[in-house]
Amino acid sequence: MIKVLGEQSIPNLPWEDKPANCPGPIWRYSGNPVINRHPVDKIARIFNSGVIYKDGKYIGVFRAETIASLPHLRMGYSDDGINWKIDDHEINFVDEDGNPYRPYYAYDPRLVKVEDAYYIIWCTEFYGPALGIARTYDFKTFVRLENPLLPFNRNGVLFPRKVNGMYKLISRVSDNGHTPFGDIFISESPDMRYWGRHRHVMEKGGNGWWQGLKIGGGPAPIELEDGWLMFYHGVINNCNGYVYSIGGVILDKDEPSIVKYRCKYYLMTPEAPYEEVGFVPNVCFPCTSLVDKDTGRIAIYYGAADTYLALAFTTVDEVVKYIKENHEGIGRDADLGR
Repeated sequence: MIKVLGEQSIPNLPWEDKPANCPGPIWRYSGNPVINRHPVDKIARIFNSGVIYKDGKYIGVFRAETIASLPHLRMGYSDDGINWKIDDHEINFVDEDGNPYRPYYAYDPRLVKVEDAYYIIWCTEFYGPALGIARTYDFKTFVRLENPLLPFNRNGVLFPRKVNGMYKLISRVSDNGHTPFGDIFISESPDMRYWGRHRHVMEKGGNGWWQGLKIGGGPAPIELEDGWLMFYHGVINNCNGYVYSIGGVILDKDEPSIVKYRCKYYLMTPEAPYEEVGFVPNVCFPCTSLVDKDTGRIAIYYGAADTYLALAFTTVDEVVKYIKENHEGIGRDADLGR
């Protein structure tokens, strides 16, 4: 079994064994969607969301959209990672002086623990789409930090530990709409305040159309003995619109701007009704991957059709094997990225 580093034992990780008829390395939870339409009063949809395991239970930071279709972030809690109790109010962020600092909008959060703090990274309004970031220690007080990068930017993902003494942040350069910029970059910081040493990680494209328009970071990377396993999303624009699929890559452990293995095939693409039909059809958008280090089991929380929160499963051994066996070198992915 491939050794997983820096992760928790999660004895009650949501899990189902792989069905016999599943052709790929990731399979869906039979009880999907985990969160359905109208889960809370005046909330139409909850989807692309961050989840962590803490003290035997699960905590979520959810992308919630009101019946006016305005996205914001709110908390949720679960004993089993499947049945959720959602707060009836949005997160009340404050600035570093304790003053209210609520974003005009907030969506697609990732929730990552680094050392003794928990960080939320989301897309916010900063004279255009940009990354917002906040820190909490107790999930009661949420302090917004300075915006890490200039607009336009989306899909911010922190690494779960410092690499060579530096915080690492994945992002995807963007614009106001469906961006013509499609590549993933990485930045670093000594203090979560000043970010630099920006490097290119991965480019869109390859032989498969499924990631030909753009790509973007997904859940926080998973540390293995010989690299970082990262799920991401790839997008194609076909005659019926955009399709979001889930891909997989392994980055160099000490210099994660270098791609070691990248799967030429998607790991999962919209095929279930709740992924194909919804507010935005044909979307599988991963934001969380929880790993039980003892078994190597992975539970992936993903947004489905911008309407539902869904759950899928794999194992470290199976998905790493699949990525390595189906590796495709794309462009300058193997370069240092500077």
